Amino acid sequence: MNIKLGRCRLTILLKERKKTARWLAERTGMSEQRISDYSNNRKSMSLVTAKSISLALDCQIDDLYSWE
Repeated sequence: MNIKLGRCRLTILLKERKKTARWLAERTGMSEQRISDYSNNRKSMSLVTAKSISLALDCQIDDLYSWE
């Protein structure tokens, strides 16, 4: 099975919840720049980071990215 990481869905998930990158940064202790880097696919999240973000957004880790 060959699974590829697609685009980050953070922007979509935040919009659906009416939350901002600043809110997520404050909830997770990350910088807004790091959240922006993930949202714009400049960086990929580690598993621990993905878990922290998924807990803050009340979603599954798989929801953070599209998968190909």
